[in-house]
Amino acid sequence: MLCSHQHDLKQLLCNLRQTNTHTSRSITPLNLFLGVGSDEAIDALIRCFCRPAIDKILTCPPTYGMYSVSACVNDVSVVSVPLDPENNFALRADAICEKLSSEEGEKIKIVYICSPGNPTATMVEKDRIQQLLEHPTWNGIVVVDEAYVDFASAGRAASFAEWVVEWPNLVVMQTLSKAFGLAGIRIGAAFASEEVAALLNNLKAPYNISSITSQLASQALQKEHLAVMQSNMQKLIKQRERMVKELPQIKGMGRFRGGFESNFLLIEVLDQSGKPCNETALKVYEQLAENRGVVVRFRGKEYGCQGCLRITVGTEKEVERFLKELGSVIAEVHKGKANGVTEKDEQAANDVLA
Repeated sequence: MLCSHQHDLKQLLCNLRQTNTHTSRSITPLNLFLGVGSDEAIDALIRCFCRPAIDKILTCPPTYGMYSVSACVNDVSVVSVPLDPENNFALRADAICEKLSSEEGEKIKIVYICSPGNPTATMVEKDRIQQLLEHPTWNGIVVVDEAYVDFASAGRAASFAEWVVEWPNLVVMQTLSKAFGLAGIRIGAAFASEEVAALLNNLKAPYNISSITSQLASQALQKEHLAVMQSNMQKLIKQRERMVKELPQIKGMGRFRGGFESNFLLIEVLDQSGKPCNETALKVYEQLAENRGVVVRFRGKEYGCQGCLRITVGTEKEVERFLKELGSVIAEVHKGKANGVTEKDEQAANDVLA
């Protein structure tokens, strides 16, 4: 049977995030909106609070692309205040507040913040979020996207979900797609004040979450299955630590960029002169995928990510294979460029990067 409210599932999510770390008050099912993945919540927030062709959202690149995509679909402009690439991609709260205090700030209705960042894997500090929430004149919503929060070193306490009972202008988004490995069932959650959650629930389609999805999500949140998730996550974190140690030892790899608080790492690929290079990174990405069956993500076109690949952490066997293939591919790319046999490849790379 279909259900439009999912009260029991919402209570399980509240139990998961109630740590009394940020407040002694309790979050309840009335503080929750459930969507078809976090993307539905992103879109619903824009449709709820932004007027097409008038209002704006603010994003902090490099960040998750769906904020801008949903804004475009809804005819809402995007204002950007980039993260600080020279400070571990930290959130520039002062610059955001300055933008919100400007004349343009009157039309900015939502600030989207990704924590841990995607693709940066950097956590946003509590005081920087609070600085935005306490802005003296701006009247809008701060959205913290915590899709990867379970991989953060602070554990359950890393989430700001329970903070929504203290701050009516805060929305915290989460998903079962990442740490739980349930991307296929498509379910995301938005924690918010009761008033904002009610607006989002009134806006959504009546039966957006199927009974099958609800049942599977509820099972995943049972004590015994949470233990399985935690066990799997610890294995990934162990492999993340291994990659942090071993990736810099591969000739042609540069600095890690951002943090280490997610199930992926952002790292530079260097050219033969030792500089971060988009062309080299793109070739490594393409050859890994096309010739070695290993898929990473090229992120060189994003702000502050020159020559960067975003590498997802896998199982022990996957990481073993990846590290071996990566070293081999980088050596081939460098050798090919040195011998002058990649002119056609370079032109193709330039076309993609243009």
